[in-house]
Amino acid sequence: MNTRKIGRFYEDAVAEYLKNNGITIVDRNVTCGRIGEIDIIGREEETKTLIFFEIKYRKNHKVGYPEESVGGRKQGKIRRCAEYYLAFRHTDYYVRFDVIAVEDEEITWYKNAF
Repeated sequence: MNTRKIGRFYEDAVAEYLKNNGITIVDRNVTCGRIGEIDIIGREEETKTLIFFEIKYRKNHKVGYPEESVGGRKQGKIRRCAEYYLAFRHTDYYVRFDVIAVEDEEITWYKNAF
């Protein structure tokens, strides 16, 4: 399986995981001009929060843990992409940035990651 198919497989698994944990999926793979992409955008109705999810997968720890790859530079891109997205969609929801780390078959959800 190539990396694109692997990425899609785990994004689908994470989307299902989020749905099972009370998140409504609003959008997926949103490209924000030349800024970048947001993997999943979800809504948590209970807290009226719009959540921008960054999903990172690693087969093993050889290059580090998946959550470690969402450093300051990547966070800045995600924030700018979220601002771009919100500029075209009015919402009265709070905004949050979460990271989903997938390692082998284990999913770890870091809420309010940055």
